[in-house]
Amino acid sequence: MRVALLTLGCRVNQAESSLIEGSLKHSGAIIVDLKDNPDVCIVNTCTVTANSDRSSRQLIRRAARAGARVIVTGCYSQLRPHELRAIPGVAEVVENSKKYEVVRMLAGEHSKITFNSYSRSRPHLKVQDGCDFSCSYCAVPRARGRSRSVPLQDILERAQAIEAAGYREIVITGIHLGTYGHDLPKRSDLNELLKKLLSATEAVRFRLSSLEVGEVDDELIEIMQSKRICNHLHLPLQSGSNKVLRLMRRTYTIAHYQKKVLLLYDRVRNISLGTDVMVGFPGEGDSDFTDTLTLLTDLPLSYLHIFPFSPRPGTEAQKLPVTMTKEVRAKRLGQLHDLDIAKRDSYNRHQIGRRLEVIIEDIDGENTLRGTTENYLKILVRQHGRDKGSLLCVRPTDYIQGMLHAIAIS
Repeated sequence: MRVALLTLGCRVNQAESSLIEGSLKHSGAIIVDLKDNPDVCIVNTCTVTANSDRSSRQLIRRAARAGARVIVTGCYSQLRPHELRAIPGVAEVVENSKKYEVVRMLAGEHSKITFNSYSRSRPHLKVQDGCDFSCSYCAVPRARGRSRSVPLQDILERAQAIEAAGYREIVITGIHLGTYGHDLPKRSDLNELLKKLLSATEAVRFRLSSLEVGEVDDELIEIMQSKRICNHLHLPLQSGSNKVLRLMRRTYTIAHYQKKVLLLYDRVRNISLGTDVMVGFPGEGDSDFTDTLTLLTDLPLSYLHIFPFSPRPGTEAQKLPVTMTKEVRAKRLGQLHDLDIAKRDSYNRHQIGRRLEVIIEDIDGENTLRGTTENYLKILVRQHGRDKGSLLCVRPTDYIQGMLHAIAIS
């Protein structure tokens, strides 16, 4: 059986698709691209924004036009399965909570769910699912359910298997990663998980995906000073206005966010800090956006993820009146986009001359390698004779058209 997997959205979706891919390979399936005439195409959807919904529907239609049997799963399929079943060519719609049943559906009831294969040089390891928060704009808790943690021993065994397969970085991911362990019979937390992972493995480095700022404590900051924990964190802000944060039902204040970012910047060497920021949330006025722009300008952030407010069906924010015009929203998005470019340029230029460690992800020709550094920078390296997935020490020498260039060092 020839199977194509198309994945949208977060790292958790990517981790789940990797598990499905590995399990299908283990059962004898051949994983191909959509252009290679698959028998089956699995579309793992996202519904975090209206654009995510649109992209999901476009991928489903592309898969149907390719002549494949289309199986749809993911968050979109959980919330609005009737919309997806109405698309011509969709054979099955599988609930998000039963996503791994796709493997048994295709490979038989006795097929194994296994971690034996990864298409990425930096595999994602899902340790948690679901969210107990109730942000007024977010549909993810409805799509994913309450917070649920993977048992500690299962995670350790999976991490050891990934390292034994030769991988040098593991991305630890979850829908609400900072709540890891709170629901386990023997209560645990993210800090304990990281310490156990470091003890159970030898050389692989670990990268944390998105964390809420209130879940970054002194112990985590100390753990992040380990050479094997990547000096990179993504801390969603959403707005620089306390008024808007209250409307969003976020759980921190601007003063708290600012204090924690500055503490991380001070204590973790050369750390890269990124954030999410939303434009056009109902109730955002001129002064609220000015506060957001000022805060983001002043904070030592290395990149911004910027997106417009998108009303999600069934959420509290969907009922709020939207007063911002499209012209004002576009202008504010442009201002933040310019700031993002400036932040990225500044942080990248400060890396020139430093010693960095790169996971090789692509090979461009004979003498150029492309990869990701421990502080989450994309980089080109003039070197040959290295395989994808290998770890390489480099020194950046130039920053050209938004890309760092480096030479390999011993």
